[in-house]
Amino acid sequence: MTKKAFTSVKEDALVKEESVSAEDIQKMLDKHIADKGGLIAILEEIQTRYGYLPETALRIVSEKTGWSLVDVYGVATFYRSFSLTPRGKHLICACLGTACHVRGAPRIVDELERQLGIKAGETTLDKEFTLEMVNCLGACALGPVVVIDGRYFSKVSKSKVKQLLDGALSGLDRIKIEEDKRIFPITVSCPRCNHSLMDENAIIDGYPSIRVTASFSRKHSSLRLSSLYGSHNILTEQDIAPGTTVDFICPHCHERMTGDWECAECGAPLANMIVHGGGTVQVCTRRGCKGHMLELV
Repeated sequence: MTKKAFTSVKEDALVKEESVSAEDIQKMLDKHIADKGGLIAILEEIQTRYGYLPETALRIVSEKTGWSLVDVYGVATFYRSFSLTPRGKHLICACLGTACHVRGAPRIVDELERQLGIKAGETTLDKEFTLEMVNCLGACALGPVVVIDGRYFSKVSKSKVKQLLDGALSGLDRIKIEEDKRIFPITVSCPRCNHSLMDENAIIDGYPSIRVTASFSRKHSSLRLSSLYGSHNILTEQDIAPGTTVDFICPHCHERMTGDWECAECGAPLANMIVHGGGTVQVCTRRGCKGHMLELV
């Protein structure tokens, strides 16, 4: 692997790479090197730290672990959640999958490009926004779908685009999600025994949480997930380190809910749950990953 593979890194990105700390990278390696799938966890932590995957950091990972730079670079480019170039403060993902496309998604992308003054795949000059397009966001019944900073917005119209961009600049986290009608609650049950997983005694985001048992590293912990689709808030009895992959187990029948499908974001197994009223929701079992899919029927 030569430096030519990183020619898309912009000049300002190279300046930032001077601040990459070999000591910090080594600490990340020490934390994850023994984990199964540790490379993905290492890259996730590097991107969290720097906002992207600097070339210097990837070369340190290769040198310290013995993984070839080709393999490290291959993983970094395979998952769309990783970026080799600095992204803006706010990441916008617009879905152009078939369901969203027929509902007018191309017009939404055109409007985003017009208001931001960039094309898909680019970052605004002020480094505020990066616009990306994806083939599917797993919420086909709600298209056109746009995700901004991990927040899902359904049935987006051209007239809503400016509102969404203004909301991102002012801080989406300031929105009280229990009052945001663009985010909605779901009620789920175990795919094995069909017993409800809702826990009215543990409220997250103003709604009953989803209770499962998380199994990891020979430990078991009660795990409660927000039942608001689009929220990633959780409660755990034991700390689960970022990057840890857990098994989701039904607290009633004690069967595994982790299926054979893999997360498109990080490759970890997805846990399946039945949505009351018809449909399924799949949640990534890797701590810190926001990958999930919803299919309503």
